Amino acid sequence: MTTTSIKNLNLLKIYDKESQETYFGGDQEWYSKKWQRLSGCGPTAATNIFYYLSHSKDILESAEQLNTKEGWISLMEKMWGYVTPSVRGVHTTKMFFEPMVNFAKAQGRNLEYYVYEVPEAPSQRSQFQEILKFIEKGLSKDVPVAFLNLNNGKVKNLDRWHWVTIISLEYIEEGQSAFLTILDYGRVKKIDLALWYNSTTLGGGFVYFLEKY
Repeated sequence: MTTTSIKNLNLLKIYDKESQETYFGGDQEWYSKKWQRLSGCGPTAATNIFYYLSHSKDILESAEQLNTKEGWISLMEKMWGYVTPSVRGVHTTKMFFEPMVNFAKAQGRNLEYYVYEVPEAPSQRSQFQEILKFIEKGLSKDVPVAFLNLNNGKVKNLDRWHWVTIISLEYIEEGQSAFLTILDYGRVKKIDLALWYNSTTLGGGFVYFLEKY
């Protein structure tokens, strides 16, 4: 079994003083408005990734203050102004990576994006091993990977039309079995990537970012 993951999951640990609960990554349910809570998975995943990048690369001066729920919500609201869902949500990778790059520029930094699309038609998709290589490459550079799932197929513990944050990948060498560890609704979950690939009817995509110097 080959496993690749980000180096420090604790950077994404969030403490809620009121409930005394601990979360990993943000929860779109924390948004203040109903529409934001319904469609906010994209900006929430973007917040998770940008925070991780900002903490390790000093993109944000006050990064150490964002480990409270209140601070995380503040960054989520700022991100919403860039990664803004349409009536169909953030339903393409372009709607995710372009605003994310613009958000970084507003902070005085340059991000370079890397995208892997999974087409709707199975006949147009690349070999499954290519997806594994893409995700593994991003995680090996110590950056979380965003995952757009337009249809969850037979994967029961993954919402359709939804963005999540990948923090770990494990697979057997032949690539027939592969699992992702993701952050979703402030929790750590494990999903069957091979099952998703073989059963999704709409496909999706993967995105990660690296800072340009």
